[in-house]
Amino acid sequence: MSKDKPQVRYYRKRVELFALIDKIKLWPSRTGVLHGIKSVEMRGPDQALITTHCNRYFTVGNSRNSRAARWLRNKWFRGTCPECAIPEWKLAKYDATRFRRGYGSTLEGGT
Repeated sequence: MSKDKPQVRYYRKRVELFALIDKIKLWPSRTGVLHGIKSVEMRGPDQALITTHCNRYFTVGNSRNSRAARWLRNKWFRGTCPECAIPEWKLAKYDATRFRRGYGSTLEGGT
């Protein structure tokens, strides 16, 4: 494995949004800007407050087929936040991540 290409990781396609953002630590805003996540504060079983590295706050619901979940799975974004300064290695690792319907980690039991 070279340093240019990170290892390909497989995750299930229909995992919970909170488990996915806890693992990936990226958030696509509604304008298409990809932010780095600083912290995720749970506000109940189905809501969380996400704080980004540029000190923006997003209140999100735990949905498998929400806009953000689809954008993360399909890797749709218009650009990265210059204030969050997402490193190139993280974007390369995100680019090497694959989402499959019947194969990969279900992201259960992790932190």
